[in-house]
Amino acid sequence: MSVSLSSTKTRAALRTSARASVELLVILVMAGVTLWLLGRMWSVVWPLIVGLLLTTLTWPLARFLRRHGWPPALAASVVMVLFLAAAVGVAALIAVPVASQSGELATGVADGIDKVREWAAGPPLNIDDDEITGALDSGMARLQDSVGSMVTTVVTGVSTVVNGVVTAVLALFLMFFFLKDGPKFLPWLARQLPGRLATDIPVVAARSWDTLGAFVRSQAFVGLLDAVFIGLGLWIVDVPLVLPLAVLTFVSAFVPVVGALFAGLVAVLIALVSNGPTDALIVLAIIIAVQQLEGNVFQPMIQSRGLGLHAAVVLLAVTLGASLAGIVGSLLAVPIAALIAVVWNYLREQLTDPEPEPDPAAEPEPDPEPDPDPDPDPDPAPAGATGPAPAS
Repeated sequence: MSVSLSSTKTRAALRTSARASVELLVILVMAGVTLWLLGRMWSVVWPLIVGLLLTTLTWPLARFLRRHGWPPALAASVVMVLFLAAAVGVAALIAVPVASQSGELATGVADGIDKVREWAAGPPLNIDDDEITGALDSGMARLQDSVGSMVTTVVTGVSTVVNGVVTAVLALFLMFFFLKDGPKFLPWLARQLPGRLATDIPVVAARSWDTLGAFVRSQAFVGLLDAVFIGLGLWIVDVPLVLPLAVLTFVSAFVPVVGALFAGLVAVLIALVSNGPTDALIVLAIIIAVQQLEGNVFQPMIQSRGLGLHAAVVLLAVTLGASLAGIVGSLLAVPIAALIAVVWNYLREQLTDPEPEPDPAAEPEPDPEPDPDPDPDPDPAPAGATGPAPAS
C-alpha cells in the first residue's frame, strides 16, 4: 500500500520554513547594517573599545583606592599616572635593547642568509650562485620599480601612526572618565530606558563587564607568567633581544592560541639566526613546555570563572576575526564571542519556561509505616483456657 504525503502538512511546513527564512534574513540585514554603522564610526568606536579594555585592566586598583576613602577623581588620576609610567617603562625596555643589539642581529641575519645559500648550493637542490644572484637582482629591480608605491606606503604608515596617537589619547581620556564615573553608568542607563529594557539592558551590561574584566585580567596574568618563564629560558640560552621577545610574548597572550604561536615563532627564528639550529631547538622546547604548563595548569587555575567557550569556538573566532579585520579582529574576536555568549545565555534564561511548582494536593500520601513488631494474634487466650461454651 503506497503512502502519500499530506498536502496540509506540507503547506504548513513550507509556510513555517518561509517565515523562519524571512525572519532570519531580517536579522542578518540588521546585523549587516549595524556592522556597517560601526565601520563608519570606527574612529570613535575603536578608542572606546581600547578605553574599555584598559579600564577593565586597571579597575581593581581604582576600586581598591575608592573603597579606602579616596575621591573618585583622585583615584582615577593616580591609576592613570601609574599606568602611563608602566607603559613608558615597557617602551624603554623594548627600545634600548633593540637599539643596542640591532647591529648584532643584522650580522646574524647576514650570516644566516649565507648559510642558507651554502645549503641551497649543495644536494639535493644544487642551486648555483649565479641563479641565486639572478634572483636577487630580479628582486632588486622589482624593488626599484615599486619606489612610488613605497612612498605611498610610507605616507600611509605616517598617517596610521598619527591615527594611532590620536586613538591612544582619546582612549586614555575615556579610561579616566570610566574609572572616575563608571559605577554611575548603570543606574543612569536604567533611568533612560523604558519598560522592561530598564531591567534587561543593565543586567546584560553588568554581566558583560564582569566577563570582559575576567578575560582581560586573566589573560594579562597568564601572559605575564608566559613572558617571565620564556624570558628566563631565552636568557639562559643567551638569545639576543630577550626583553623585547618577553614583551611580545606578553602582548601576544591577549590573542588566544594564535598569539602564542606567533610569539614562539619569532623567538625561534631569532634564536636560529643568532645562535644556530641547536639553540633554536632548545628555545622551541622551552616554548612548548611553557605553553603546555599554561594550558594545563595556569589557565585552569587563573580562569576559574572562565568564558564558557569551547577551545574550538575560540580558534574559529580568532581565525574569523583575523580574516575580517586583521590584527584588530584577532585581538577582539574572543571578547566579542564571550559577550555574544553572555547575551545568548541571558536570552535563554528569559525565553525558558519556568519549571512548574509541585502541587501538594496532587502528591500521593505515603504508605503507613509497618509495625516493627507485628502481632498476629492481638488478644491471645491464656494458656489452658478454652473458648466460650456453645449455647445449649
